[in-house]
Amino acid sequence: MNLKAFISLFAIGYLSFGKVGAQETVIKTNLLYDVTANANIAVETRIAPLWTAELSGNLNLWKFSGGKQWRNYVLQPEIRRWFCRPFAGHFFGAHLLGGQYNIGHINMDFKMLGTDFGKLKNSRYQGWFVGAGIAYGYDWVLNRRWNMEAEIGFGWTYTRYDRFNCAGCGQKVESGKKHNYIGPTKAAVNLIYVF
Repeated sequence: MNLKAFISLFAIGYLSFGKVGAQETVIKTNLLYDVTANANIAVETRIAPLWTAELSGNLNLWKFSGGKQWRNYVLQPEIRRWFCRPFAGHFFGAHLLGGQYNIGHINMDFKMLGTDFGKLKNSRYQGWFVGAGIAYGYDWVLNRRWNMEAEIGFGWTYTRYDRFNCAGCGQKVESGKKHNYIGPTKAAVNLIYVF
């Protein structure tokens, strides 16, 4: 998917959330994604007294030196139920996620929840994924216009991918491989601007 299509899908999703008004909409960036060179943005809108809807997206089109690449795009809509009032305090969320990736030639020699990230060193994986999860978070009000938020999500992801021998030009080794993953599906430390 190209950048133009990604931006179009993000805009359509945001506009479908409904009206936008003062103290009803925030825009945010996930600082954890920023550190990993993933451009990202999220828009969250109040849809009922204690409910909000968020659409987040991130995009990484960078290639790194030595044939390394971690290219992806992800769209992640979420609905949230706040304990006291939107954009302040505790909340629970339910989210969907989906996207595409092209990752490889990266030395990450560890295993987590059945996934062996060490395979990324000598292989490149290209595919798509979809999933769903639940989340818990907390939003700290810093002042009238700025907030900080932390969130962690857990769920299920299904992916289909092809595996190649090297990051740039390798021969296809596996085709149409399927994988189910259960574990963290969201981690965020968001810097938020409140309209």
